[in-house]
Amino acid sequence: MFIGHFAVAFAAKRAVPDVSLGTLFVATQLADLVWATLVPLGFEHFAIRPGITAVTPIDFIRYPYSHSLLGMAACGALLGIVYLVMLRKPRAALVLFLVVLSHWLLDFITHRPDLRLVIAGTDHFGLGLWHSRIGTLAVEGVLFVVGVWIYARATRPLDRVGRWALLALVAFLVLVYLGNLFGPPPASVAAVVWSAQAIWLLVAWAYWIDRHRVGALHR
Repeated sequence: MFIGHFAVAFAAKRAVPDVSLGTLFVATQLADLVWATLVPLGFEHFAIRPGITAVTPIDFIRYPYSHSLLGMAACGALLGIVYLVMLRKPRAALVLFLVVLSHWLLDFITHRPDLRLVIAGTDHFGLGLWHSRIGTLAVEGVLFVVGVWIYARATRPLDRVGRWALLALVAFLVLVYLGNLFGPPPASVAAVVWSAQAIWLLVAWAYWIDRHRVGALHR
């Protein structure tokens, strides 16, 4: 998934109003950020194979550290512990852990069977929604609309930046998603890795937006 993961971050803001949307973006995309770091280091591997699914040409050959259920749970626990130690907010730490873990569940729905439960496991899991472009678009589209709607209802803009920067981010995510869905395959493995690392720019964008919005009930 792509915008489906961001949908979880948007929606989670309602459960933890004090947590920045940027931090929630980090949580929901932590698995992919770790993956984009481990691939260049040689710990995980993928290839570009057009036609392997209707949605993405990426063949996730081996990524047990970043995308096994156990690996994501460990990353989520680490993020939650860091947040707890720094800010002393156990509820927020728990929500961040669950948001990280949600990445595996959503990937389980979309991926073909290439996900593991544990790092050293041999069984692979995935329901394969990516074999249907229409199905993927419908599921992710609904998730994204609902997630953004929850965020928009849970917060209100303090100024024009809070309003228009959010609309621009939503539009940008949709355009990137449609480009990936209907555009040509990536030019190289390196291009995919750098695209994944560019998620950090979306994280910064989300932090900027959140500084210009406040809880809807806040006076």
